[in-house]
Amino acid sequence: PFMAKLDFGTLRRGRSKRLGWLDRHNLLGIVTLAWASVVGVTGTINTFVVPITGIWKANGLAEIIASEARTPLPAQRASVQAALDAVQREAPEMKPQFIAFPGVVFSSHHHYAVFLRGATPLTSKMLLPGFVDAATGRLDAVVPMPWYMQAMLLAQPLHFGNYGGLAMKIIWAIFDILTIIVLGSGLYLWLRRRGGPSDQRVREVVMAGEIA
Repeated sequence: PFMAKLDFGTLRRGRSKRLGWLDRHNLLGIVTLAWASVVGVTGTINTFVVPITGIWKANGLAEIIASEARTPLPAQRASVQAALDAVQREAPEMKPQFIAFPGVVFSSHHHYAVFLRGATPLTSKMLLPGFVDAATGRLDAVVPMPWYMQAMLLAQPLHFGNYGGLAMKIIWAIFDILTIIVLGSGLYLWLRRRGGPSDQRVREVVMAGEIA
């Protein structure tokens, strides 16, 4: 409440060391709040990558999995390059990102899953999968990912600062350091609050309401 009486960014000098740390802690905390919120939310989304992918596979791929042949795949499978070409013909403006082989988490037991990405900085993080029968080479479906999968794909690079090249990584590193300082100063203030004499803490509370 005392900070409401001060201009933004005020550092009260000539006071106690703890009060100086308090001002710096509050200033850095409010400056990094928005960034820390973004990193916290995207980090939370990233922790659910396994169940989110499982939901997508159970729901979004249900028809594809249900329609696939029950017979085992032959030893001689369809060409991977032909599978890529078949999917790219459906979305020629997009670029290949990766190909999931049959039986892995991003595919079914009978399909190549060809994932394409957009050509712009934003759409390059959003994927479009196409499913090609690994036995016959037939394109069975190109299925846009649901919103929750797209949100997860966008959250991952935003959490790690993988947008905007080196400049964004430097900004993310600076905010990382500032956040560590906020955490360290908060711990310091808490320890000093517990260990200091009561009359000293009372004086600091009174002085905190005064403008330097």
